[in-house]
Amino acid sequence: MISVTKLGAVFRPQLAPERLPAVAGAANDAGLAELWLWEDCFFQAGMASAAAALAGTDRLRVGVGVLPVPMRNVAMTTMEIATLERLFPGRFIPGVGHGNQEWMAQAGVKVASPMTLLRENLAAMRALLRGERVTTDGRYVQLTDVALDWPPASAPPVFVGATGPRSLRLSGEAADGTVLDASSRPDIVRRARALIDEGRATGGREDRHELTVYLHAATGPDASARIQAELARWNEPPVPEYQDGVSAKTVAAAVRAVADAGADTVILQHTADEPDPEGFVRFVAEEVRPLVS
Repeated sequence: MISVTKLGAVFRPQLAPERLPAVAGAANDAGLAELWLWEDCFFQAGMASAAAALAGTDRLRVGVGVLPVPMRNVAMTTMEIATLERLFPGRFIPGVGHGNQEWMAQAGVKVASPMTLLRENLAAMRALLRGERVTTDGRYVQLTDVALDWPPASAPPVFVGATGPRSLRLSGEAADGTVLDASSRPDIVRRARALIDEGRATGGREDRHELTVYLHAATGPDASARIQAELARWNEPPVPEYQDGVSAKTVAAAVRAVADAGADTVILQHTADEPDPEGFVRFVAEEVRPLVS
């Protein structure tokens, strides 16, 4: 068996926010490495949810994949990241991205060049988190003599949620890690890693770049049926390892395939209709993890 750097789970925003503390607590107590949240429109806020999950746990790392930059002022977002990093050192993983363009239009914040906006946000955000004083007059980001009064002792890595080639190259060039969604089969993961590496070469990056990949999973007597319905809902290709059913053994096989393709961290994503999210995170930690580490 291979060793996966980290194995985690998602708390999907289809679950009511008030369920998060119990799920985060179950993940923490089970020894799960990471719990990831989404800031999907118009469910629940990523930063508020991350703060609640971090405050109720003592070792769980909490990621947000991702914060849509069109909806957020870069200075305020960076202040929030710095605050969480100071309160919970090394346990918060911020991720940013373009956001769903239909939702961005619905919220009145869609921009003409999402790539330019993301690039400008990454440059300003990472500089501010390093404790630098920033003045910039970009197409979308304008800052005048801005510095954090309470920068983190160590800048947390900033991840980018990406799917397209240009976004993946940008992530390699300008971010510290990349998040791929659950439609990413091993061939997509390998191609993403190659595109990220192209961006890293362009940017002269030699530091570590983490690749986090979501993976559909489920547990319980109806796990296979729920996975099939989830894949059909999003018109996604099947997960080959699940052809004979979804179980800890087949989920572990799917995790190994994604890890072999280049994922550093695999985050298991429950179905939107998951009836027992606390049980799901325990399943990931107690049944799947021993089969892949």
